[in-house]
Amino acid sequence: MFDLPFDFPDFVPGAVWLVGAGPGDPGLLSLLALHALRSADHVIHDALVDSRVVGLARPGAVIEAMGKRGGRDSARQEDINQRLIVLARQGLRVLRLKGGDPFVFGRGAEEALALAAAGIPFRVVPGITAGIGGLAYAGIPATARATNAAVAFITGHGADGGLPDGFDWDALARGAPAMVFYMGLRHLDRVVERLLAAGRRPDEPAAVVCDATTPRQVVVETTLAGLPEAVVNHGLKPPALVVVGEVAGLRHRLDWWRPEV
Repeated sequence: MFDLPFDFPDFVPGAVWLVGAGPGDPGLLSLLALHALRSADHVIHDALVDSRVVGLARPGAVIEAMGKRGGRDSARQEDINQRLIVLARQGLRVLRLKGGDPFVFGRGAEEALALAAAGIPFRVVPGITAGIGGLAYAGIPATARATNAAVAFITGHGADGGLPDGFDWDALARGAPAMVFYMGLRHLDRVVERLLAAGRRPDEPAAVVCDATTPRQVVVETTLAGLPEAVVNHGLKPPALVVVGEVAGLRHRLDWWRPEV
């Protein structure tokens, strides 16, 4: 497939590969992810995987959408797990293609555990998570020496659809100079309330990144207190990242990305 000084691992029949498709831009795929797409017999992909990435699958491969989107009718995780097992037992090369990285808020661990329990061989191919790649395309570094030596990645909702359980918001507010919330729009009002109550500054720089790394990318800069109003005023919709911290204030100097023509 490539003129490279190494061989790719065999994608053997009866195996499942859990592959990260990255945040959207097909150019951010790893070589191993592309190898999986060119080798798989059956591709099961998430709703957030860019259609240009799915289009890289080999001719003849079966493409099946089994995405999960908050607040919408979606495949149950148990059904996805079972589907992977059934297809693998048919002797197919099964590619589970997931947006971002499989093990970062992607339920990849749940799928891998189900495969392991069923005795199905699997491989995990990491991808660029949106909290890294999406921020980079927005001109917002995850870390910068002048602003933060740590960054927290946080899911915007728990297993029941509400805010995550067991969160120590005071500790988060004190210990994370930069915070990146995945899937954070639904409960953004409550997130902002919790952070302000825990002592974060209302005028702290913040930003929302929608459809990161795609031609549809939109970035809105605001403040922590201004986040809910900014989302409403700009009509922002998922998929979106919410960034809070001084790093968000660097964007006015680092905004390098322009949409594709």
